[in-house]
Amino acid sequence: MKTAIAIVVTLAVAAVLGCQSTSPRGGGMAQDEGFQIVVPTSAPELKQGEVQTVAVSLQRGELFKRDVKLEIKPSKGISVDPTHAVVKASAKPEVQLRITAAKDAAIGEYRVYVKGTPATGEATQVEFVVKVVAP
Repeated sequence: MKTAIAIVVTLAVAAVLGCQSTSPRGGGMAQDEGFQIVVPTSAPELKQGEVQTVAVSLQRGELFKRDVKLEIKPSKGISVDPTHAVVKASAKPEVQLRITAAKDAAIGEYRVYVKGTPATGEATQVEFVVKVVAP
């Protein structure tokens, strides 16, 4: 019985962690002192040659009041604009990314890497997948 409960708990934890769409905590180790980067949970689909807007946001701890510099790097075959952004402490914690799939981009999955570096404290990063499909 204990083994069955342990297996169920382990599977539940694995399922929850596998569905995360946020980065590890950055800025500060305490939950209310740090931030996380939130990206799409499901892969946006772009047709070859298409442009799509995707939101990336910061989830700030209650005590986290610092600017965060974002650096966005796409894998080859897609492009992202902007590639750098600053989310001010006093501003809305969201950045709209314009993702473009090249007209000759191979059909498949591409990654977008987002790194957030606060004015002081630890940086954090996360990635998300973008699917390129036929027009």
